[in-house]
Amino acid sequence: MYTDAFSPVSGYDSGFYQPSSIPIYSPAASSYNLPLGKTQSTVPSYTSRQSSGPNITNGSGSGSGSGSGPRYTSYTTPHSQPWDHRERFSPSDSVDDINTSPNLSDYSPEHRPSTTPPGKNKVNGKGRPQRRPSNRDEFDGPHQLLAPPPPDYIALQERELPHLPTHLLVQEQDAVLTQVNDRLSQCAYDFVAKYQFPIPLTQDMRPVERPQDREWTEWVYLLKRLATKRRIPARVLYNGQIKQFVTVLENSLEMRHASKQQSRPLKDDRNILQLISAGIQVAKILKDASAMKYLDQLYVQTEQQIQERVKASRFRQ
Repeated sequence: MYTDAFSPVSGYDSGFYQPSSIPIYSPAASSYNLPLGKTQSTVPSYTSRQSSGPNITNGSGSGSGSGSGPRYTSYTTPHSQPWDHRERFSPSDSVDDINTSPNLSDYSPEHRPSTTPPGKNKVNGKGRPQRRPSNRDEFDGPHQLLAPPPPDYIALQERELPHLPTHLLVQEQDAVLTQVNDRLSQCAYDFVAKYQFPIPLTQDMRPVERPQDREWTEWVYLLKRLATKRRIPARVLYNGQIKQFVTVLENSLEMRHASKQQSRPLKDDRNILQLISAGIQVAKILKDASAMKYLDQLYVQTEQQIQERVKASRFRQ
């Protein structure tokens, strides 16, 4: 029910308004049902107003607010006139109707019926593709198989591998690889200290005070993390080879395993020289001239020692 701007103070008796206490109804002086953003001065005045809410009756059956002595009764009709917009709830709707109305959650996307046909995972060419099972990969899809080589060719491949020359003893190999490992640790220590790269601290590792506080594998891990996190600028590396940096570091990882593994098999001469050469490449990409010179001299000395052993073995034969 609507309320006017005036307050009925006088003339109210037992729920009825007396005609003498009701002023002339003037909608221009009332703020009832004004559009949003409008003021009273911008709305034209009207002489009467049709009631669209609860029924208002007087003695003559007229609903106009004239001064001919109408009597306004209190709202007693159980049903009011329907609202103009019938899709919205009326104030007279019963509690049962409201309780049985659809809940807003029923219109959520989870409760909407699916319009996707069975076996289809896309709508109008769009949508999320079906994920592959975790145990499948690209080799389970379309692929090809090469024709196997002839049996005679396979027999030649499966013969006993040729023996590669090995002239250094196990102790001599360990001594060479340990020198490479220690010099590379010093090289990494100088590189990190020179450019002030951060070293993460953990509870199980003490702070670095000297190169020997970290093994070469740990230095490699640190340098790889700095490179992948883009902490190392390309300008500090040889020819800006930031993309080749991780590969060069990984090629030298066998140095640590070869020097510390006690039960490892004996390495051939070419493999020993190859590991020294991998260390030279690390010193080169880090632009450490002193480390590169040291490892190059070690390579030359080891190669001369191997050649001397080769000549001695030939002389004995």
